[in-house]
Amino acid sequence: MLPPLKPIAMKERISMIFIEKGQVDVLDGAFVVVDKTGERTHIPVGSVACIMLEPGTRVSHRAVALASRVGTLLVWVGEAGVRLYASGQPGGARADRLLYQAQLALDPQARLKVVRKMYEMRFREKPPERRSVEQLRGIEGARVREMYKNMAQRYGVKWQGRKYDPTDWDASDVPNLCLSAATASLYGITEAAVLAAGYAPAVGFIHTGKPLSFIYDVADIFKFDTVVPVAFRIAAQNPPQPERQVRLACRDAFRETKLLSRIIPSIEEILSAGEMKPPEPPEDAVGPAFSDGENLGDAGHRH
Repeated sequence: MLPPLKPIAMKERISMIFIEKGQVDVLDGAFVVVDKTGERTHIPVGSVACIMLEPGTRVSHRAVALASRVGTLLVWVGEAGVRLYASGQPGGARADRLLYQAQLALDPQARLKVVRKMYEMRFREKPPERRSVEQLRGIEGARVREMYKNMAQRYGVKWQGRKYDPTDWDASDVPNLCLSAATASLYGITEAAVLAAGYAPAVGFIHTGKPLSFIYDVADIFKFDTVVPVAFRIAAQNPPQPERQVRLACRDAFRETKLLSRIIPSIEEILSAGEMKPPEPPEDAVGPAFSDGENLGDAGHRH
């Protein structure tokens, strides 16, 4: 009998791949994409953080089950990856960490401390004293708009502000299309890391009320160091397929900056700023899906 599967740590995985126009299935025990001619392309599903499924893709039950078993996030996106429709969550959040996250979000003082830490990590300076979460959100918005403007000037891109219509993405200009494609890529691998660490995507601190609020919170910390420069650089070139060029460039940027290895430790640092002790898991808690001996418990493994 084959030994049980052991998940690859999130920090050691490929960040993402995109699949379009093919049947995703498991054939002869391998995760494959079959095109209309019957040609198979093997995908190393267990070594990928998330797989972006574009229009024209069909996924079998066996493929979804295998992706879940090895801890790979499936994300259904629109054409060029600039719309996010749904995602398949493998494993699920851990109750102890979810409760810890919720405690911090529900305590006004702890939440403010977490938000201040996010601000400090994003802008590399401490935020103004005696400001509420709403006031810090306003200050952050103003700074972000200025950063977009400065980035556009650096790359020689005509910039008219961050404007896009979720119901009509193609109506956006090239810089906004590039930014949408870049941020969708960042949100995908951020969600994979958040789920791997056992937290809930919907329980945010700066962003609230949306299914991916915490994803936006965490991704924003890295956005201007990774995907935003890529988006403006590609926009300045005005290629015929800007979204595709952005996706490929983002994948390279994630690898070069070792982003996956940084996200989970950053989450722990952010939440520790709330100065609350994480709750101990109950004795009757369901254990991790995979047993990896003494090394299990690495936060980079899905549970």
